[in-house]
Amino acid sequence: MASEDVKAARDSAVEKIVNLAEEAKLAREEIKPTSHAVLSICKSLVAGGVAGGVSRTAVAPLERLKILLQVQNPHSIKYNGTIQGLKYIWRTEGFKGLFKGNGTNCARIVPNSAVKFFSYEQASKGILYLYRQQTGNEDAELTPLLRLGAGACAGIIAMSATYPMDMVRGRITVQTEKSPYQYRGMFHALSTVLREEGPRALYKGWTPSVIGVVPYVGLNFAVYESLKDWLIKTKPFGLVDDELGVVTRLACGAAAGTVGQTVAYPLDVIRRRMQMVGWNHAASIVAGDGRSKVPLEYTGMIDAFRKTVKYEGVRALYKGLVPNSVKVVPSISIAFVAYEQVKDLLGVEIRISD
Repeated sequence: MASEDVKAARDSAVEKIVNLAEEAKLAREEIKPTSHAVLSICKSLVAGGVAGGVSRTAVAPLERLKILLQVQNPHSIKYNGTIQGLKYIWRTEGFKGLFKGNGTNCARIVPNSAVKFFSYEQASKGILYLYRQQTGNEDAELTPLLRLGAGACAGIIAMSATYPMDMVRGRITVQTEKSPYQYRGMFHALSTVLREEGPRALYKGWTPSVIGVVPYVGLNFAVYESLKDWLIKTKPFGLVDDELGVVTRLACGAAAGTVGQTVAYPLDVIRRRMQMVGWNHAASIVAGDGRSKVPLEYTGMIDAFRKTVKYEGVRALYKGLVPNSVKVVPSISIAFVAYEQVKDLLGVEIRISD
């Protein structure tokens, strides 16, 4: 009798061990990414990278002019307006001058855009899951505010991951043919800044960038996705199906870009100016032939705001806004449409709010 009890206990223990092993195996299979999931992630990253590279190259001349306007000395105005500024660059530096810094910009924006779009999708899925759990409504969709939060998360992650490249891109962009010192490229600029100014210099202007990226990227995604949903649901222009055309998506992207950049632009100006601090040759490049040859010095974001407004007025916070406005509409529009078109070609599901 005792032996039967021992045998029964042994069989029960073996059965439990077998069950635990099966459960562990199933758990590992659920957690382990499938080849399909990995392929989907790669396709999403590729689509985001292509979108960023295409959109930024299309508006590279306006991007360079914007940065030059943001940092130029008010006592030595060389770039006075969008058309005049582009003509001046063409006359003094030729066609290549219009695209100076674009290679570095693409080297930054391709991974930045890839991470940003991918992060937005993942953040949106996570936020939507939590929202449905909280409300108990499995059919709930993302609200504009939740999309804003997902976009802000995506912007912060992408910006932080590629910020050093953005910092040196700003310096390369403001160089001219007459500059006394030349960065030969992105890697040369990165190594020079590290050697002469230290690792922290690569993140100068990071704080206003984080603050600015929340409304900028957040509003971009929130406005774009919300406009798309509104057009599909209400069909105000006689839309007969659930798919928007390229022109309509371009319009949604243009509206999203306009709203985002208008709100966040002053922080972008301060970021650019802070990126010049500590650069021995910044005064000669930024100040030009003006009265002030004093090197740029800001102790922080608030100090940069205060000095900019004190010495140049509130309008200085919007230097370069016109070329940026001209740039941002096609840039954001092309980025969103290129992203969705590439994902369509690669066969990746786009919508995340269903």
